[in-house]
Amino acid sequence: MMKFNIPNMTCGGCARGVTRAIQKVDANAKVEVDLESKWVSVDSSAAAADITAALSAADFPPQQQA
Repeated sequence: MMKFNIPNMTCGGCARGVTRAIQKVDANAKVEVDLESKWVSVDSSAAAADITAALSAADFPPQQQA
């Protein structure tokens, strides 16, 4: 399980964009978005670096927490 803080995720549309970006890397990824705290939990077999790159490319640069 990976967790990312996405400071510029401010609305439901942002949350959908974040989810889509992650699922482009791993279509089977389980994504849980906490919009209020701006945290996203990801259960995926993909590498954290690949997910970070996809989020950054989608204009949602994350800050990863272990």
